[in-house]
Amino acid sequence: MSINRKNGSPAAVPQDGTGPRSGQVLFLGNGRCYHTFDWYRNAQELLAPKPVPFVTDLIDSEGHLPLMKPDDPRIDLINIDWLMFRKQSTGGNIWRNIIKAMLIPLQVGKLRRIARNYGRKGQVMFHAHSMYYLVLCWLAGVNYVGTPQGSEILVRPRQSRIYRLMAKRALAAADSVTVDSINMQRGIREICGKEAILVQNGIDVSAIQKMTRASRERSTILSNRGFHPLYRIDRIIGGRDRAGGDLPLTFSYPSWEDNYKVECDRRLRRTDRDLGRLPTREQMYDLLLGTLLVISIPESDSSPRSVYEAIFCGCCVATVYNPWIEGITDCMRARLHLVNLADEDWFLKAVDRARIVTAAPYIPSTGAIELFDQKRSLRRLAALCYGVVQ
Repeated sequence: MSINRKNGSPAAVPQDGTGPRSGQVLFLGNGRCYHTFDWYRNAQELLAPKPVPFVTDLIDSEGHLPLMKPDDPRIDLINIDWLMFRKQSTGGNIWRNIIKAMLIPLQVGKLRRIARNYGRKGQVMFHAHSMYYLVLCWLAGVNYVGTPQGSEILVRPRQSRIYRLMAKRALAAADSVTVDSINMQRGIREICGKEAILVQNGIDVSAIQKMTRASRERSTILSNRGFHPLYRIDRIIGGRDRAGGDLPLTFSYPSWEDNYKVECDRRLRRTDRDLGRLPTREQMYDLLLGTLLVISIPESDSSPRSVYEAIFCGCCVATVYNPWIEGITDCMRARLHLVNLADEDWFLKAVDRARIVTAAPYIPSTGAIELFDQKRSLRRLAALCYGVVQ
């Protein structure tokens, strides 16, 4: 086991069973994933002063900037960054999945050794983010909380019987499973009969509220989802083109599929802006505070954090219907504009609606803050899954 820390020494290993009922909580996931790191940062704060090691096999490959800080307690599985393509692409995704599948036996063995280094079984709890890491925990026979992603429950089990079988075993073996939507709760119930814990995909409400609330002109039309076919970026560009006039688009995205992006880039105008992956959330919030309309029209969606952030920053959000809409508060729903992509004028109608919606500031209700503040969400999760009450 290698633990990379600023001072070069490993985290203290609790032997007396105090603190969380698991003794030690370790995060297990992709070190390049924003969503995972949002949970991780809040867990570090909640569980302090006890260190929370992050166990990973991926850190900064395929064009991703590193999210880990030098003093984060990191435990390496077999790192595969050096085997990855230089950029994200369809071929790169296939290659990554092949490498991950081939290394499962070695990663499982290493995970077992990591667990033993932190005490007896029952003293160590892994929080695994995404299905691959749930499968590693299941095969390693460790205690774990699982947090799968939306498509891993709502899409892939319908596409592959083998995937569905693996997901069923990994979900059933977990001590607890957390999801961010009723739709995913239902999906897990159908796959393995387990009742998942609903913990909303929270946002950093305090950070948003600290940003300036001075009056700002809202003019940006923004796509802030991944630059992947799932998010139908090509439909956004097509809708703008049919609308005519001077309506430049801005793109900010946490990840991208290289071939798809190249195709879409050919259709952009000189006035369009490609901001890529913004380095900090503060920069993203600053962008949203000057945004008139956020467009989010994916083929399927679970609980879109980026949409919630846009609403709390006062934007209007054009979206297609997905079940998550039923789980938000009335004050948040009032900032949405549901579009019909079969209507050739959907883009222009969304812009017109956004001008009306953003004329008034967004004032979140107590219910919205209670439901979507990520610190409160993690406290609920920690009480239910880690045995921590604050």
